[in-house]
Amino acid sequence: LLKRSTRCYVHDEKNEAKLGDRVEIMPSRPMSKLKRWRLVRVVEKASQE
Repeated sequence: LLKRSTRCYVHDEKNEAKLGDRVEIMPSRPMSKLKRWRLVRVVEKASQE
């Protein structure tokens, strides 16, 4: 089993996602110097442990 994650700078207009959430993103026009992705939806919320 292999688990891998990648950090991306994503534009979250409605501030839906929290740290640790699994999200679906898509490429978009550049929003800032680093943000090139846009949040589509939150797939799975992070556990509250």
